Amino acid sequence: MKIPLATCLLMSTIVTAEVEETVPSQNTYKDISKSMSVSVKKRRFLNLMLPPINRVHKELQEQFIQIKNDILAGVNKKEIQKLKKIYKVESDEDLLYALKPHPKSIVLAQAAIESAWATSRFFIQANNVFGVWSTHPSQNRLAAAQKRGDRTIWVRKYYSLEEAVREYYKMIARGDSYFDLRMYRYNSDDPCLIIQGLDKYSERGYEYVNIISTVIRHNNFTKYDK
Repeated sequence: MKIPLATCLLMSTIVTAEVEETVPSQNTYKDISKSMSVSVKKRRFLNLMLPPINRVHKELQEQFIQIKNDILAGVNKKEIQKLKKIYKVESDEDLLYALKPHPKSIVLAQAAIESAWATSRFFIQANNVFGVWSTHPSQNRLAAAQKRGDRTIWVRKYYSLEEAVREYYKMIARGDSYFDLRMYRYNSDDPCLIIQGLDKYSERGYEYVNIISTVIRHNNFTKYDK
């Protein structure tokens, strides 16, 4: 069941970001987390994450505006068809849904949650900000400490934080699970509405949506949307 916007806006419980299970022989990330106060940890997180998020968001927003204008003018058709193949869509409308980036406040909140404020092992060893799993051996990747039965869990390894942010936006733009989010963000810039489409990002479902809402509100992340 979807959360009413009024309820979403009133959520105020302070949420502690999750940290992956530690590996005894690889405790650098654990030491970093322990050595910093909460305020220092959050400042460090913003210093690391705001520059790549700002760059990628600006680039995607400019592309979205350009392609929207091109569609309206009936020009640049070859590039439009190329983008439709990349984003696996057929209609102009679905392409615009895919291309419009969602607010930076949402990206920051998810990055904080998934990377434990930039202190997780996945963040430090793999630039993996958003807890993205690897689905193929050909991908640059890192083994997680935990297993599911006998199955090793792998996460993507990125060359830079900017690459991680770019791939995160691309995953949201192409994944079937995020169609509602794409529709919401095309028609609105309200983070509280848009995050309703992230209920499938985590196994926690709408509890995860609640957590994102709380992190955005508690840290005043919407100021970065302006």
